Amino acid sequence: MSAGIWTGQADLWTGEWVSDRLDVRLADGERPAGVGLSDLVGLAVRRNPRRAHLLVSTVLGKHVPTDPRLVYGAGLLLGDLVRARLNGRSPGDTGGLLAEALKSRPGAAASLRDRLRAPRTPVDAVVLGYAETATALGHSVADSLGGAYYLHSTRRPVAGFATYGGFEEEHSHATSHLLLPADPAELNAEVPMVLVDDELSTGRTVLNTIRALHAVRRRRHYVVAALVDLRDDDDRARMRELGDELGARIDAVALASGRVELPDGILEAGQAVVSDLEAGRGERPVRPVRPARPVTWVDVGWPQGLPDGGRHGFTPEHRARLEKELPAMAARLVPALAGCGCVLVLGSEELMYAPLRLAEALADVLADVAVRYSTTTRSPVLAVDDPGYAIRTRLAFPAHDDPADGPGERYAYNVGARFDAIVLVVDAAADTQALKGGLLAELSALAPVSVVVIPAFGEGEL
Repeated sequence: MSAGIWTGQADLWTGEWVSDRLDVRLADGERPAGVGLSDLVGLAVRRNPRRAHLLVSTVLGKHVPTDPRLVYGAGLLLGDLVRARLNGRSPGDTGGLLAEALKSRPGAAASLRDRLRAPRTPVDAVVLGYAETATALGHSVADSLGGAYYLHSTRRPVAGFATYGGFEEEHSHATSHLLLPADPAELNAEVPMVLVDDELSTGRTVLNTIRALHAVRRRRHYVVAALVDLRDDDDRARMRELGDELGARIDAVALASGRVELPDGILEAGQAVVSDLEAGRGERPVRPVRPARPVTWVDVGWPQGLPDGGRHGFTPEHRARLEKELPAMAARLVPALAGCGCVLVLGSEELMYAPLRLAEALADVLADVAVRYSTTTRSPVLAVDDPGYAIRTRLAFPAHDDPADGPGERYAYNVGARFDAIVLVVDAAADTQALKGGLLAELSALAPVSVVVIPAFGEGEL
């Protein structure tokens, strides 16, 4: 089955729970990065009437706390596959380091990252990542290319920014996406476009995106990049047909491919599992079990004018500035983590890249501390306290950034009492009273919390 996943508790996830109950199976396909589909994802159950299963990534750092160097290294590796496709060459040899990192071999995650971030000739491209899950992944792909402009879609309208385009993610529980570049000219550059998502299931979302963007700005070359490619032959044919229709080349790359084998009646079976467990026969969400721990706001000195991520665009010049300042920002967090053996850096929904890079820098500085990274999410997923299931615990709390689609519940998974300290990273728009009375109250019942607030680029500036 899938590789074991560290869940913030003492054990590993074998991935058998969903397969045993719903008869859902993962079948490996091609292995461009030397690992299979079942090494990169496992299965959980959604609270979603349109889709019963959730693929839980071992390298994304969304639902499962993960070594940030593995998360960033996997993103850079995907970018290396994109680079090879754009240059018409074979990808570099990472010597099986991804496989070694997935087995938690000492030093393998850092070695993977270090080998892939070594200076190389920049490749010009526009990279577009999908909110919310792939915002940091897309940014990592852009980093790997070196010369790329990066933008991710967003579900947060921002005053003063005109919408470039929008598209629908058909299977999502929250489907409105916006493109809000600060400088639309960057998005219109005469270069290939790379579209990045965590998984390529049918490809409909990305084809809708290409069709919409091509109507605004014609391009000769698109590359679709994902951690895993689950498309069948008909899906692949649709991508070729769209390329022929538009007169453009459309390529796809992934770290691994394969398929999810679903039995008949999977939606009904999944809903029945959720209903049974939520009736009190298995789900065990996190509950505060001890007095609140201290909550401290830490100013890491985020550089003025540096975007907090790719919501409004991120250029190679921004990237160079961030790389220069990261060590000093991480150092300002170190005193708050003295004496810790295990630290979680928790990002907030679309804000994934800045906390990822802070976590990665902390992991380098705190050599004797297990630093893990994950983020909060809108995705409602069933939590089951079972060693064979990935989502062991669930924190539920109200949205705290005044979302355009109104108030709603948000979640943090696998944030257990194993952590000696939690570093919560939010942008200024999410640093609200609702944060203090919601997520922070839940987190501080588990461990001392350091809050890092990053200026929300563009909000209040125009």
